[in-house]
Amino acid sequence: MVGKAGRVLVVDDDAAIRRSLERGLRLNGFSVALAEGGSAGLAQARTDRPDIIVLDVCMPDLNGNDVCQALRDDGDDVPVLMLSALDEVADRVAGLQAGGDDYLLKPFALQELVLRLHALLRRRPPAATGTLRVGGLVLDAAAHRASLDDRPLQLTRREFALLELLTRNAGIVLTREQLLERVWGYDFQVRSDVVDTFVSYLRRKLEAGGRPRILHTVRGVGFVLRTDGEGRQPEGTS
Repeated sequence: MVGKAGRVLVVDDDAAIRRSLERGLRLNGFSVALAEGGSAGLAQARTDRPDIIVLDVCMPDLNGNDVCQALRDDGDDVPVLMLSALDEVADRVAGLQAGGDDYLLKPFALQELVLRLHALLRRRPPAATGTLRVGGLVLDAAAHRASLDDRPLQLTRREFALLELLTRNAGIVLTREQLLERVWGYDFQVRSDVVDTFVSYLRRKLEAGGRPRILHTVRGVGFVLRTDGEGRQPEGTS
């Protein structure tokens, strides 16, 4: 019987963690499938697509980043929550760049894991269609395409969602909490550095080739998309 909360595939080479997560997630209403290691997890995700994947990063046969990247290369946008004991910023960046939707450090509380899974599974309102333009930035929401000064931008699904929200609210400062809720689906307190991480991804792509900054930080508040032609930046922006 499929759990009412959704079908979760847990991929981890540690048997104790798999058993613990299976028990805890089932008690929270999920249907749980298990895979021992990255290769088995990738094969299972491809043949019996789950609603969401809990994916360990450090596995000896095929690490979680490679599994996630392979799924994204397949065109599979299943939400992926990555687990790792590696707490360096570079490690989190690598996981998110591989296509992970969220990153949770070990050890973690089961309640937080469950909340994050619900957030990733939460149905968001359908994205509006149409073409958005801010200066030289053009987004085609329906086709999921973006360009800046007639040069295509290669964006991940999450990067596009973040840039689309900022573009629809061009000139308006959005807080990290607003971005977490509207792009990631969080309505509970979590670390907001994921927003800063994705903003840094976008800036690298938007500013490639020496192009001027259009995604600004308003210190202590949040972020705003604005071109030079839209007026003076507010005090304390960069």
